[in-house]
Amino acid sequence: MARYTGAVCKTCRREGAKLFLKGERCYGAKCSFERKEYAPGQHGQNRRRKRSEYGTQLREKQKIRRTYGILETQFHNYYEKAASQKGITGENLLSMLERRLDNVIYRIGFASSLRAARQLVRHRHFLVNGKLVDIPSFIVTPGDIVQVKDKSRKLKVIHDSLRRVKEGRQISYLELDKARLMGRLSEFPARVDIPVDVNEQAVVELYSK
Repeated sequence: MARYTGAVCKTCRREGAKLFLKGERCYGAKCSFERKEYAPGQHGQNRRRKRSEYGTQLREKQKIRRTYGILETQFHNYYEKAASQKGITGENLLSMLERRLDNVIYRIGFASSLRAARQLVRHRHFLVNGKLVDIPSFIVTPGDIVQVKDKSRKLKVIHDSLRRVKEGRQISYLELDKARLMGRLSEFPARVDIPVDVNEQAVVELYSK
């Protein structure tokens, strides 16, 4: 499947916000966004133009898309599904993206970044309800149990990531059992609990035009 292979740190600078795409690096002194809080490119420091309504909506869409590491066509498909569901479209969209398997693994703490989580899934290190799943976009539903498969339980990258996570419920809709290398989605993510600083309503307005 196609994926973005460019400079990750530039995407944070482009959106004007930390998207925490590189794990621990984003919290340290080496973070590019901390050292260069301006847009990338030759004229990045001189861009002071006021954004139009469309420009603001577009940036919010790009911010969400880049936060979850998905391409344009994928994002549009998620939006269409969210719009067809009952409830608030923007919140449905974020809830669906939060429940992608790669994101669940990242949020629980089995990986230090979303990219690392995606790689672990593709390398077949995780089970969902006892069955091997190697599709990062697999949607986890409440009650599903995600666990490290037996042959992967000694992976250093997973244990290094877990050392930075406290036992219990880091996010209200996720549970972690460190001893058993197991996590569970306990409920559908509520918007107030989703740790993403975006204006999803702007995306709905963008697609409604």
